[in-house]
Amino acid sequence: MEINWYPGHMARAKRLLSEQLSRVDVVIELCDARLPLSSRNPDLKRLIEKKQRVLIMGKSDLADPKLTDQWLSVLRKEGVPCQALDMNRQARQALNLIDKAARETVERAAQRGIKKTVRAMIVGVPNVGKSTLINRLHGGSIAKVGDMPGVTRANQWVKISPYLELMDTPGLLWPRLDDPLAARRLAYIASIKDDVLDTAQLAIQLLTDMIAMVPKAVEERFKIKDLTLTGPDLLDAVCRGRGFLMKGGITDTERACKVVLDEFRGGKLGRITLESPREEKENDQQA
Repeated sequence: MEINWYPGHMARAKRLLSEQLSRVDVVIELCDARLPLSSRNPDLKRLIEKKQRVLIMGKSDLADPKLTDQWLSVLRKEGVPCQALDMNRQARQALNLIDKAARETVERAAQRGIKKTVRAMIVGVPNVGKSTLINRLHGGSIAKVGDMPGVTRANQWVKISPYLELMDTPGLLWPRLDDPLAARRLAYIASIKDDVLDTAQLAIQLLTDMIAMVPKAVEERFKIKDLTLTGPDLLDAVCRGRGFLMKGGITDTERACKVVLDEFRGGKLGRITLESPREEKENDQQA
């Protein structure tokens, strides 16, 4: 399935991001712990390479903890300050990372007798939890949140403490999603809007991938008796297993597609990480 989605507001977001970088002390990059490779935008790495930065692997409660530890180990060996967080319970731990990244700037200001207000920018691809992180740190709903890409459409500053301000930025996808596997995985986690995709094909591909990774979970969750099924037959099996039938026994494949995607995204198939550090190494060797 070819995915080509780079809406106009993404181009504007990149321009805004470039303009605002000169105004911030720290850049907080947020990725999805289930997708630590594909949910990191290579454009961002180039844009923020001269800034103090930290990487937060969000939604760690949905990811395989063993693979998360492997990713953290690899990233730290590469010199990337990083931490995996469950945004609903651990978001405030991000403050420690921000403090460490900003320490040098704060100390330089203190030597001049200035109490420095640290300005930090949160960046990442759509739907990885940037606004959720800001709301948790702020202690209330101040940044717009939605379980879909493109909810944040403009930069907004949020005061976290007298000496810390955070900027929420729109999610930024790269212009050419020319790696079909990465693009498909981004679609799995809803970084690309479902309404621009062939959701039936996406759901079938997700089911196929999950059968390869966690066959027992797929069998039990969707009541599929034959895991060798492929294509539309696989969706029909989900419909019959879960009782998604319309009048006359016609299978409701539209409902099945939505349920398959929603239940994966909600962790109903278990804690699954789609990428391993080995893939990053292989990609680097091919580059």
